[in-house]
Amino acid sequence: MNLITLTTDFGTADAYVAIMKGVIAGVAPKVRVIDVTHEVPPYGIRDAAHVLRCLRPWYPAGTVHVCVVDPGVGTDRRILLARCAGSFFLVPDNGVITFVHRDAPIEALHVVENRQHFLPAVSSTFHGRDIFAPVAARLASGAKPESFGRATDRLELLPEEWNVVLTREGVAGRVIRVDRFGSLITNIHAKDLGPLLHRPQQAKVRVNDASIGPLRATYADVPPGEMLALIGSSGFLEIAVNRGSAAACFGDLETLRIRVLRVGGGA
Repeated sequence: MNLITLTTDFGTADAYVAIMKGVIAGVAPKVRVIDVTHEVPPYGIRDAAHVLRCLRPWYPAGTVHVCVVDPGVGTDRRILLARCAGSFFLVPDNGVITFVHRDAPIEALHVVENRQHFLPAVSSTFHGRDIFAPVAARLASGAKPESFGRATDRLELLPEEWNVVLTREGVAGRVIRVDRFGSLITNIHAKDLGPLLHRPQQAKVRVNDASIGPLRATYADVPPGEMLALIGSSGFLEIAVNRGSAAACFGDLETLRIRVLRVGGGA
């Protein structure tokens, strides 16, 4: 399957993404390249990890998913090639693979270190061009994963504080990212809610000490300007404002704790 996806924090104001595509085209002109997003917040490893997790189920086996959100570029951090659920993830070893790994066991993992697959000159600030792009192109063209470097069983993961916590009262989680509408996307998946998912009126959602109410089905279930909680299209609990921004209603999003509680199950 000659398909590569690109996820970066490069934005589109500069030529970085176009240069990567030019390298891919030079190595493998028949490979199709799909832009996932280049608007990951700068250095937003956690945001990128969530993007990879959401896109993975929707692409065919054999797809090469490239993620260049890499604040450690040029250091001794490694570049990894992971095979998960039949697809490949070419990523810096900085935790960006965490959520994919939690959903789908890693079937094979290699350190990308064979310089024969890199561009002849490697910049210390643009591995997206000099390493990720040519490696992805060669992988999508049929090169064997083991040709890029040695196998490993070690990888960096995000701290466990980003795991969902199941309690007797319900489920507790945190905000993973903010989408362009200002909705707060949490790490709580629908499957974490168990029976509460099918009895939404028996669940109450709290953000720190603020009550958001029961789970809703659509944004329009509340009047414009009112806050609500619902399961979004990727299966994750989100806190939103109908025709508004939930992010604008809170201060430091890193301090927010999201809880879904059974009615009568705690405050």
